[in-house]
Parts: sequence; C-alpha cells; structure tokens
Amino acid sequence: MDFGMAGVAAITVIAYVIGLTVKASGINNKWIPILCALSGALLGVAGMYVMPDFPAGDVITAAAVGIVSGLAATGADQMIKQMKDGESNG
Repeated sequence: MDFGMAGVAAITVIAYVIGLTVKASGINNKWIPILCALSGALLGVAGMYVMPDFPAGDVITAAAVGIVSGLAATGADQMIKQMKDGESNG
C-alpha cells in the first residue's frame, strides 16, 4: 500500500491542527511557524520509521520533508485568512 504522499499530507494536517491549538492557547502567534516546522520535522522522522513508503530514506531528508510540510500548514492558514479578508473587503 502506498502511503508516501498521504503521509506527507497527514503531516501538514497534523501541523495545521498544532498551529490552531497554539493560536487558541494564547501563545504569541510569532511562534506558530516555528512550532509547525519543528512538529513537522519530528513527524517526518517518525513517518520514515513507521510508514514503509515514506518518501525519505534517511533522517535528514525525512526531517526536511516534515519541515516543509509543517510550513505548508502555516501557508495554508494564511491563504485561508487572506481569502476570508478578501471576501469581507470585496
């Protein structure tokens, strides 16, 4: 079963939820991208060991895939925010 790209998407979703949790907790929003990237890195390394089809074969690459996925969650949040702001201004 091929879970490689689905695993990467799952990291993005989990990092997004972590970002929302941090935002709701009252922690300064400037930490959200860093926490999403760090959680993505940890999830990427875990994914390498847990998922046989994960698109990385070493720890550094797995962490990099996770970081990019975690930062993609931050970008997705900003895209949603901008779309909502555009609707209210349009």
